[in-house]
Amino acid sequence: MIHIITGSTLGGAEYVGDHISDLLIEKGHQTEIHNQPDLSNINADGTWIIVTSTHGAGEYPDNIKPFIQALQDTPPKMSDVKYAVVAIGDSSYDTFCAAGKHAHDLLEDIGGTALTECFTIDILAHPVPEDAAEEWLEQHIERF
Repeated sequence: MIHIITGSTLGGAEYVGDHISDLLIEKGHQTEIHNQPDLSNINADGTWIIVTSTHGAGEYPDNIKPFIQALQDTPPKMSDVKYAVVAIGDSSYDTFCAAGKHAHDLLEDIGGTALTECFTIDILAHPVPEDAAEEWLEQHIERF
């Protein structure tokens, strides 16, 4: 099972998560999307793909904050979790993709196994972030 966990303020990360899910299903994978992620409802096994934007001064969107806080406060046994992070941001800010970069480092710190480096999407260069995410997934699909 591939869990797609989104952090979104205006819906952009949710659209990217939906698109990644559709592409993975086309390749025969099972996915579950978590747009209001709750750590108690996501098994600590399989693959996690976190798709998050960065809000404000490098912060997580409100919908994913409790999930990240739970990971920090009481991390589950992550040895059976492989993960990837897709971070969406605007490079004109000095906190470009800070939330996604933090999520990537956090999952590594608590014992998850990274499938790829944190993938950053600059909305200034990719106004349709789903396109950039699709290119990234095509390059790494065999890892999932």
